[in-house]
Amino acid sequence: MFLDILRRRNPAFVESAIQLHQAGHIPANAYVLDLDAVEANARVLKSEAGRQGLKIFGMTKQVGRSSSFCRAIKRGGIDAAVAVDMACARAVHNAGLKLGHLGHLQQVARHEAAAAAARFRPDYWTVFNTEKAAEAGKGASAAGYTQNLLARIKAEGDTFYRGHEGGFDADDIAGVADRLDDVEGGRFAGITTFPALLFDHAARKVKPTPNLATLTKAAKALQKAGRTNVEVNAPGTTSSVLLAALAEAGATQCEPGNGLHGTTALHVMEDLPELPAVLYLTEVSHLAGGKAYCFGGGFYIDPIFPEYDVKAIVSREPTVSAAALRSVEVPPPAAIDYYAMIDATAPGSPRPGDTAVFGFRGQAFVTRAYIVGVSGISKGAPKVETIENGFGETAAWPV
Repeated sequence: MFLDILRRRNPAFVESAIQLHQAGHIPANAYVLDLDAVEANARVLKSEAGRQGLKIFGMTKQVGRSSSFCRAIKRGGIDAAVAVDMACARAVHNAGLKLGHLGHLQQVARHEAAAAAARFRPDYWTVFNTEKAAEAGKGASAAGYTQNLLARIKAEGDTFYRGHEGGFDADDIAGVADRLDDVEGGRFAGITTFPALLFDHAARKVKPTPNLATLTKAAKALQKAGRTNVEVNAPGTTSSVLLAALAEAGATQCEPGNGLHGTTALHVMEDLPELPAVLYLTEVSHLAGGKAYCFGGGFYIDPIFPEYDVKAIVSREPTVSAAALRSVEVPPPAAIDYYAMIDATAPGSPRPGDTAVFGFRGQAFVTRAYIVGVSGISKGAPKVETIENGFGETAAWPV
């Protein structure tokens, strides 16, 4: 779905990726990042967040916690990250970013809390219950500091992805704040939810979820209880064009992820300030039964989109030409994506060794794909900076 946008808005990226793959510098089954575009996107988001008075933490999971990605957003002005799990926390810390937010989406396991506090000292730590708050506070106390705690809240009618449920009762937020202040080594710092914004396919625009209203109501209740300087963390579908709406709703923090590489759902509908800066690249392996089989391992088509005709650019020469587009059958999520099948019936049939380029709104950290950072595309001098696994670690490639 994002391939058309890549071809139109960042053709040099596509062409550079094909060139580097054909020269043996990029492996098959790789999420490739245009680091120049990532840096520029980060600068746009950081600038707008500053105008709106928002703290900004970068999300890295979608691009496999790439170290070169982390350094690119830091050059763009975003020096802190949100980690969805401890693997994220380790990767962004090792890449030189501060840990701005830990514990949301995934809570920290009991026996990792002490290490998380001692090594990372996150600016904010989200907890779903008092038990998790006590674990975070105990770790912080042992490390010699007081941990800022964000309460994940919920109310009747809020929207959560299946498996994301949990949190404190928003109607009791004043009492929750008092209980978190009583945690040894911790203090109540604010509230959070996810998602605060969500793409509406029928309206073809991003709309606030009921969760955002829950945050606003809870913030007012806290103010009425005499609490000031309450942090309101409101992540979800974050592009620079949406930050004003978040600030107007009372948010104080935002956490762009797909926005940093120009792949929120809204980027499909409109040309937003952020350029598309990620693609999935693989290689044709063999032909069979009118299909060209390309290596898999990184196919992830976000279920937020309805089914569509998946296409790839298949070529040995750098190109974004429509003539190089081929329809592709991708294995369903229940199957292991050892290969995807490219239509090979049209003239100019794919050959083994051809590059195949896809445009996805990916979640690279749940795949078996390599993550490749490329600099210099904007200057006409593309160079591979990193080839890593989904944990931000140097990959053993080609051997």
